Amino acid sequence: MLVATVGFETAHGLGLAPTLTGDSNELSFGAMEPLVRLMQDTPATRLLPELTEKLHSGTDLRQLVAAAALANARTFGGEDYVGFHTMMALAPAFHMAQELPTALQPLPVFKVLYRNTHRIQENGGRKSEVLHAVKPAALSPGRPGGERLRDAVREKDITAAEQTFAALAEGSVDDAFNHLLMAVQDNTEVHRVVLPYRAWDMLGIIGRDQAHTLLRQSVRYCVKAESWPRTETWNEPRSLLPKLLDEHKLLGRSPGNLPAEDKWVAEFSQTLFKSSPTQAASAAATALAEGIDPAAIGEALTLAANQLVLRDMGRTPRDEVFGKPIGSVHGDSIGVHATDSANAWRNLARVGNARNCFASLILGAYQMALDRTARGGDFLNWKPLPYGWQLDQVEKVTDPATLLRDADEAIRGNLQARASALIHRYGELGHAPRPVFDLLLRYAVSEDGSLHAEKFYRTSSEEFAATRPAFRWRHLVALARVTASEYGRPAPGLAEARSLLKIS
Repeated sequence: MLVATVGFETAHGLGLAPTLTGDSNELSFGAMEPLVRLMQDTPATRLLPELTEKLHSGTDLRQLVAAAALANARTFGGEDYVGFHTMMALAPAFHMAQELPTALQPLPVFKVLYRNTHRIQENGGRKSEVLHAVKPAALSPGRPGGERLRDAVREKDITAAEQTFAALAEGSVDDAFNHLLMAVQDNTEVHRVVLPYRAWDMLGIIGRDQAHTLLRQSVRYCVKAESWPRTETWNEPRSLLPKLLDEHKLLGRSPGNLPAEDKWVAEFSQTLFKSSPTQAASAAATALAEGIDPAAIGEALTLAANQLVLRDMGRTPRDEVFGKPIGSVHGDSIGVHATDSANAWRNLARVGNARNCFASLILGAYQMALDRTARGGDFLNWKPLPYGWQLDQVEKVTDPATLLRDADEAIRGNLQARASALIHRYGELGHAPRPVFDLLLRYAVSEDGSLHAEKFYRTSSEEFAATRPAFRWRHLVALARVTASEYGRPAPGLAEARSLLKIS
């Protein structure tokens, strides 16, 4: 009864759980356990009716999302591609729900919960769980916990890494998170970076007492990544980051607060965009050493990544796969991945300690420039959407309702460039942004998006809110383009959800 009341993680922290559960290796979630098991054990064909009944009987969306996150973590442990993408979509789906009228709020959540349970069932359900209870290591004093964790990850010792992080998680949540980031920062790969930020974002929904369960997924992801084939640049952050932190004397100091004018942000964004990865990292370190407000540096970083969405020529014949045809830019495109990564680095800088603030922005700049050179793209010479002649076509349209109607038609016609031009024109005229968000949100809910629709919508809305008025509309222009690219592939389970919820 006590475990059910306070939750397994809290009981474990109080030293009560081992007494009550014996030597069981099972990871349990106390009062949440029945709902977590529902997410794991229910066949996907029966899930949505069960969720509808739960909703009608008083279980709210926050509880459903929390249970799904715990079921996902316990099943996959951050090691399954579709699984961890679905985990990263849960908090964005919940945030999207808050932007909708009450009757429609379950739709984005049900969409992702269906995907979650479907993948859990494909993976074998509870019998294939990855996460189990872990015994914390006995850490001797005198060595930073983050370094211990990073070394265990580098040695590909999953047991040592898990036990080390479990010990670190017995302290404050913030300290454990900052220790984890030292292992994350060993490499700049999109999922390695976005997974811990989206897990951290989930804590606002599920509660900080579940931080260990959610964040240990990143520990396991990092260990698994150590076995991947290495590129020429794989290990570069491991030597470059400490070099720049030392060279610019950033360790032991606090971030500055010097404001940056629009002109500086625009120019610095272009500096990052046009630089080599090491040059971009050095430029970010220099700006931090000069005391520039990290928020302004993060703003420039995400604007540079935004250019990769606006300039992308889309998938080539070599890159096309089912659901992502030639010319498409949704899903795991260079621009979407780069923007999600930059957003994650900027937010990690915001919530991390001083050292991790500096490290996140330096590595964010490095990764954005590295992404620009990926897959042989010529982003420096490709021009950003919308092109001048496309703007000329919509120049005489000033009525907001007409612009939105035409943008809707362009999205339904997969006309990426025209959708971008119409949203650019709408923003240029100073119209209210909410109707544009409502339009794009509708399709972020309805379309499959190749595992990225929810996350990229949330990234774009976060960046719009965090970017100054002179540049913020670029993020909505990019979202309009991606939305037009992904339209026409309805999300599995959504039609059933609408029927069950009696939504026309």
